[in-house]
Amino acid sequence: MVTAITNGIKISVETAYQDDFSNHDQQRFTFAYRINIENLSDHVIQLKRRQWFIFDSNGTQREVEGEGVVGVQPVIEPGSYHSYVSACNLSTDMGSMSGNYLMQLMVDNTEFIVEIPEFELIVPYRLN
Repeated sequence: MVTAITNGIKISVETAYQDDFSNHDQQRFTFAYRINIENLSDHVIQLKRRQWFIFDSNGTQREVEGEGVVGVQPVIEPGSYHSYVSACNLSTDMGSMSGNYLMQLMVDNTEFIVEIPEFELIVPYRLN
């Protein structure tokens, strides 16, 4: 698990290779990831947008940006958290992701960036 804290918001990431959804012959490797967003601050926040940087080990990189996460813009109370699961396809059996969330303080609508720590996406047989 990879974890980072920015402005009182703790982001934790766990990954899992999805062999059933991958196709080695077609160079499609699917990875699921679980994100836990924990509000350690004293303020109610809302996740407004996400931005991902996705890297394959062959040098290919992509950027994905959009509203919310998996169709929602969660409001997270102090001491609470929001978790979700999503997935990413790579064209290689190794890669990484990193990014950020645009958050908003509900008390005054101030926006701020929370970093998503870089995490590796590696098929299990590469770890031996």
